[in-house]
Amino acid sequence: MGELGPMVDWLQSHLDHETGSLGVAAGQVDGLDLGVMRELVHVLGDPQDAQPVVHVTGTNGKGSVAAMVTALLMAHGLTVGTATSPHLRSINERILLGGEPVPDGVLAEALAGVRAVEPLLDGRPTWFEIMVAAGFRCFAEAPVDVAVVEVGLLGRYDATNVVDGLVSVVTSVGGDHTDFAEGWEAAIATEKAGILRPGGTAVLGDVDPALWPIFESEGPHRLWCAGRDFRVADDRVAVGGHVVDVEGVLAEYPDLLVPLAGAHQARNAAVAVAATEAFFDRPLAPDAVAEGLAAVRVEGRCEVIGHHPLVVLDGAHNPDAVEALARTVDSEFGVVGSRYLVLGLLAGRDPERFVDAAEALRPDLVVCVPVGEGPRRGDPVALAAAWRRRGVAAEPVSSVGAGLDRIMAAALEEDLVVVAGSFRLLDEARTVLATTD
Repeated sequence: MGELGPMVDWLQSHLDHETGSLGVAAGQVDGLDLGVMRELVHVLGDPQDAQPVVHVTGTNGKGSVAAMVTALLMAHGLTVGTATSPHLRSINERILLGGEPVPDGVLAEALAGVRAVEPLLDGRPTWFEIMVAAGFRCFAEAPVDVAVVEVGLLGRYDATNVVDGLVSVVTSVGGDHTDFAEGWEAAIATEKAGILRPGGTAVLGDVDPALWPIFESEGPHRLWCAGRDFRVADDRVAVGGHVVDVEGVLAEYPDLLVPLAGAHQARNAAVAVAATEAFFDRPLAPDAVAEGLAAVRVEGRCEVIGHHPLVVLDGAHNPDAVEALARTVDSEFGVVGSRYLVLGLLAGRDPERFVDAAEALRPDLVVCVPVGEGPRRGDPVALAAAWRRRGVAAEPVSSVGAGLDRIMAAALEEDLVVVAGSFRLLDEARTVLATTD
C-alpha cells in the first residue's frame, strides 16, 4: 500500500459507524449533528463548494443511480468526481475520478490534508466524515466539473449533507434503518428529504405519492416525480441487460441499453436521466444518453460471476432489495435446477422480516455465514433458525469460505448459487470463489 498505508492506519483509529455500532434509525436521531463535519470542511477551505453537486440518497438504488448519472455526465463531456459507499475491495473505490478509483498517491495526499487540520477541530471526526472530506478535496484539486455524491445513511444528518446540491435525488423510500414503528415511511422520507435545497431540483424515484408533500415542504424550486413527470415507457429484457424507452421530463429517449439485470435498473435509469436533465436544464443529447448508459458497470448488484452453476452476487441487505433480486432471478435467469443461497447480514437487521421477503427466492438450501466485526457482526445461527421456522433447510457455518465450500460441493451445473446480504460479504465471496476455480 506504500504511501497510503500510514494514512489508512491513521484513518482506522477513528470511529467507524459502519463496523463499530448498530447504526441509526430514522426518527431516532437525538445527538446527531453535522457540527464537526461542517467545521472540518470549513478549515479545509470548503472544497465541497468547488463544483456543482448532484446529491443522491435512497433506501435502494442510490449506488446504481449515482453510477448512471456519472456515466451520463461524462458522456456529455464533463469531468466527474463521484463519492460512493460502501467499497468492495479498497477504500479508493469510494472516491472516483472519471469513473475510476482515485490512485493511492492522490488519496494519501487528500487524507494527509485532513490529518493536518484535525488538531484545529473542536471535535473528532469519524472515519466516514474523514473519507467524505478527502473526497471533496480530491474533487476540488483535480478539478472536476461536477461531483456526484452518494449519501451514506438516510440524508439529513449524513456527512455528505454539507454540500449544496444543485440536484437532489431520492431513488426510493423503503424499509431500512428503521424499527418499523407506526409512521416509519414518513420518518424515513423526512430524513431523506433533508438533502433537498431551496432553489434546487428534486428528483424522486420509487416514492409513494402520499409522501411527496414531505419533499415539497423542503421548498425545492422543482419537484420531478417518477410516474408523473418521467417514466419508463417500455422495458424489454435483452442479452446482457434491458433495452428501455425513457420518457424524460424534457425529451424522450428510446432504445437505451441498460447493461444490468433487473427491471428496477430500468427504473433507476429513468431516474438518472431525469436527474441529468435537471442538471443541464435542457434535453439531453440522445447519442450521449445511449453511450453513457451502455457504459455503466455496477458491481455487486445482481452480478453474474460464474456459470455452470450460475453464481450471482447481490448486496441485497433489506426486504425491498431481496424481493427485487427474487423477481430478477425468476424473470431473467431461467433457473432449471436447484437454488442455493449463501446469506450474511450485519447485526441490527431484523432476520424475521428479511427472511419473510427472501422466501421469494425459493431456496432449496440456505447457508448462513457471519459477516461484520464487533457489535455489527451478524449471527448466522439466528438467521438459520429464522429460515428453519419457515420449513426451509438452513445451516449456520463459521466462515464465508466454509459456506461457499458447502454450497459449491452440492451445486450441479444447472443450479443457481446466490450470494447475498451485506456488501461486506461480496468481496470475500469473490475471492474465495476465484481461488476454487
